[in-house]
Amino acid sequence: MFQEDDDRCTDYGSHDKSGSILGRHVLDRNALFPDSFQTNHLLFYDRFKAYQDYILADCKPSEVKEFTAEYLEKVLEPSGWQAIWRTNVFEVLVEVVDVEYSALKAVVRLSEPFLCDSDVSTFTLECMQELLELKEHQLPLQELWVVFDESGEFDQTALAVEHVRRFFYQHIWRSWDEEDEDDFDYFVRCVEPRLRLHYDILEDRVPSGLIADYHSLLSQCEVLYRKFLNVRNGLSSSDSDSEAENVSMVEGLKLYDEIEHLKQKLKLIENPLLRYVFGYQKHTGLQAKGSRPLGTKITHVVSSTIMANLLQSLLRDKLCPESCDEELEIQFHSDPLTAVNACYEGDTVIICPGRYIIEGMFCITDSIELEGRYGLPDDIVIEKRGKGDNFVDCTGANIRISSLKLVQHDGVEGILSVHHGKTTLENCVLQCETTGVTVRTSAELLMKNSDLYGAKGAGVEIYPGSTCTLQGNGIHHCKEGILIKDFLDDHYDMAKITMVNNVIHNNEGYGVVLVKPTVSSDVKDIAAKTSEGNIQTIQSSDETDNVEDLGPEELHECATDELELHGRAEIFEQTEGNYEIANELAATSVKKSQMHKKRLSKLGITQADDNIMSQEIFVSIMGNQFKRNGKGSFGTFLY
Repeated sequence: MFQEDDDRCTDYGSHDKSGSILGRHVLDRNALFPDSFQTNHLLFYDRFKAYQDYILADCKPSEVKEFTAEYLEKVLEPSGWQAIWRTNVFEVLVEVVDVEYSALKAVVRLSEPFLCDSDVSTFTLECMQELLELKEHQLPLQELWVVFDESGEFDQTALAVEHVRRFFYQHIWRSWDEEDEDDFDYFVRCVEPRLRLHYDILEDRVPSGLIADYHSLLSQCEVLYRKFLNVRNGLSSSDSDSEAENVSMVEGLKLYDEIEHLKQKLKLIENPLLRYVFGYQKHTGLQAKGSRPLGTKITHVVSSTIMANLLQSLLRDKLCPESCDEELEIQFHSDPLTAVNACYEGDTVIICPGRYIIEGMFCITDSIELEGRYGLPDDIVIEKRGKGDNFVDCTGANIRISSLKLVQHDGVEGILSVHHGKTTLENCVLQCETTGVTVRTSAELLMKNSDLYGAKGAGVEIYPGSTCTLQGNGIHHCKEGILIKDFLDDHYDMAKITMVNNVIHNNEGYGVVLVKPTVSSDVKDIAAKTSEGNIQTIQSSDETDNVEDLGPEELHECATDELELHGRAEIFEQTEGNYEIANELAATSVKKSQMHKKRLSKLGITQADDNIMSQEIFVSIMGNQFKRNGKGSFGTFLY
């Protein structure tokens, strides 16, 4: 008798089944062992539902083992099933005769006939019996693989052992979880984000560099936590008040701080929203080649095939201009990636009409120019295939890309990232897959007359301390149009942004989003004095307050000496976002400036220049049109 669909999705249900609903895992090698259950195919929803509804529910971190034991007691067959006991050095077939649910262990005995596989010949029947006796015949469920049974009687047992054994304690549980604050829902805070990260990694939605960083952070945290436990245990067993104990206490506090710092980094990567908001900041790190030894510059021509009339035009316009006294050196390439990789400082790459499919990534480390010629951007297409981390990485001092169409497929990273130097993007079309263009801290982007669409994240991401000029672009059909990342922290400067005559439309969320921290206690006083467009400048606490009211006009001037806004009585719906962006970032700038002054004053340091205008947050915001964005023209995200 078949069960309803809802029942088959759960880890409960009748054990009276006509057959197993789980697959059989057939061993790839010739072995005496029977097959085990196939459980590594479970989807995100399968595990999510099991942990949320049946295993953990709303338990606290300190209750995880208790809830897990209760779950196993309800669904795990206490005896009568076989399993393969797997360690790093051997595999042995055992039979389960009882289960210690609270200890997450099974009481076992060796199966008959005795089956053992190991590279070491010393694991005989007598040896294994002696080893089991030393373990009091109790083995952790994490080390057992349930032997396949066609009847379906042990399906729930196999699923339960899989949820607890291989997955939860390998991918979800952390050694330090039990010691975390016990006032939150463990599933919501830890299980769900870690589970999503695991499946995002499986499905190639996370950059490989970020994955490597995550595993490295986990390893570092595990090592430090073990050291911390050793130090703490040493302190708890000692009653003396010696100098050595004081040194150990200082060491313990230092280790604790390092662990907390690493845990915060891990949480940042585990949280899917923050992972998207903050992004991944590493790049390839390749060094610029610089100029050629002889100082020559080469023009690289990219064309799969070239017609005679196109070659004549190319020779006339670019390769043999009348004004050029020096003879140009020319290299021909069949694909643009080869041409870029062959470039040195000052080279030019001319890409002729065609559709070029590349598998690698562009990493432009020198000041070069990529130019599409003799066609519209839609005629000169560079299409990236494969799930590489990047499409175009720019680290050169002065890079120019013009008249091209970049098409991204199955991407993990954004379509173009400016890590260092200045990149000019003009008259281009960018068909994105993940995020669009990213301007990192200290980098500069000038994007003119280009069309960007299709990003599952933001069309343009602007990091603190960067310079970004957007003129005459269309940014549309993305999750968010433009994402401005602001941090109220001394280590990050405000970005310098110019937005003129852009059309930001049909995005799923906001046209422009400002990401900023929740106002800290240092600036709450300032925020309280900011209302209805008026901001007051506040002196340090040890001075007499000197308060100057700023009206809306002065507030706009706080952003820059040349802040250009259409100050009209009637604000059209399409351009209203210009004012919202200017007001919000000008206010944020004041808060940041005052917070910085307050911190310095506590140290007895006074700034020579207290002029907010010197920060030059915005060069210009004018003429931008916001149309049909799902959540409106402008919004803020607080973290």
